[in-house]
Amino acid sequence: MFGILKRSLPRRLYARAALILIVPIVTIQLAVSIMFLQRHFEDVTSQMTRSVVQEVNFLLATIRSAADMSEGLGEAIAHGRALGVLLRPVEALGDGEARLVYDISGRTIIPTLRGSLRDVGHIDLASDDNVVVFTLGSPAGPLEATVPRQRMSASNPHQLLVLMVFVGMLMTLVAYIFLRNQLRPIARLANVAEAFGKGRVEPFKPHGATEVRAAGHAFLDMRARLERQIEQRTLMLSGVSHDLRTPLTRIQLELSMLDPSPEVDALKRDVQEMERLLNAFLDFARSDATEEPEKIDPYELAEDVVDNTLRTGGGVKLAPRIGPVTQTKLRPVAIERTLNNLIGNALRYGSRAEVSVAVLESAVRYRVEDDGPGIPEDKREEALKPFSRLDSARNQNAGSGVGLGLAIAADVARSHGGTLRLGTSPKLGGLRADLVLAR
Repeated sequence: MFGILKRSLPRRLYARAALILIVPIVTIQLAVSIMFLQRHFEDVTSQMTRSVVQEVNFLLATIRSAADMSEGLGEAIAHGRALGVLLRPVEALGDGEARLVYDISGRTIIPTLRGSLRDVGHIDLASDDNVVVFTLGSPAGPLEATVPRQRMSASNPHQLLVLMVFVGMLMTLVAYIFLRNQLRPIARLANVAEAFGKGRVEPFKPHGATEVRAAGHAFLDMRARLERQIEQRTLMLSGVSHDLRTPLTRIQLELSMLDPSPEVDALKRDVQEMERLLNAFLDFARSDATEEPEKIDPYELAEDVVDNTLRTGGGVKLAPRIGPVTQTKLRPVAIERTLNNLIGNALRYGSRAEVSVAVLESAVRYRVEDDGPGIPEDKREEALKPFSRLDSARNQNAGSGVGLGLAIAADVARSHGGTLRLGTSPKLGGLRADLVLAR
């Protein structure tokens, strides 16, 4: 039961707040209306109608006590005028009743008249809202009685209902505007947190209730700590890289001055491998987290990367553009480095690679496919870890990788609020890498 109720509730905070406001107001209005109609209008109307019935019975008794019916009728008419009840002779009693649909108090007047007076004929509540007209039998013949409506019932209850609905809607609107101002800081905090998860730093100043301000300040403190950690990590690794490049440069210089030999060539290769390892490690540690996002065309960026690869002799192809030209906020340097890593991996382990770009409603997807041996499904998660070098399908002997290309791509995807997915290419048969970036 509670599960069904939970699933039926709206998802958005504004909708839930509106529901919290509307349900109590509607419930209170219904309860008050029912109680008021039953206790006030029905009881008061019945009591007022019986008072009029007593006056009518007095007039009928005046007619019966007179020796001459015509004289008694005239006296009853005169007394009726004094009492506010107009009597006049009619030809027939008539039958039935006429009442408006929304005349709620009329539902009490009609049975009260028929239950308290004898020989009541036609009852008319519809011809004139201000009077009650009914026929009744008397010793002097059929009579028509006209009584002011205000003597038999209070004001029609629909006026109270309309007033309650209007006031309820007005108070709901006022409460919703007030609550919206209270919920706006929460929505703003959620948007800023979502943007930070996608790698964008947006200005934010906490405001609203005390609890919301506390959450906003906690978020700002967390964001500042993360930014400091990223900056410190980048500076530290840049310093380490600089310090290590200096002895590497001296070693390269000293090796270049030695006579050629197999041992010297092996040392040179080791030094080059160390330099590549340093560059890759620095790229992974930095991941361009401090780069500001820019509005770019995702397809044009892929075109530039593919053109640069083709100029170096790589066998890569770019699929045609699908859809119109679209501008999206991305970090171009980070994406370019990531695509170079993915394309480099594809060409290192295969002979052909194909790149495609898809701009979706909430994400941008770069797909790189190759015709290499691929990665088994049970080892794809391990392949995304830093310095992971698989031994079977894509081993280190097949190229000069250091095991950071896919890790860098996954880190860049996460900094954009996206992910890196690995699979099997149905077109080329090798690895398919989907770089999904949130828009």
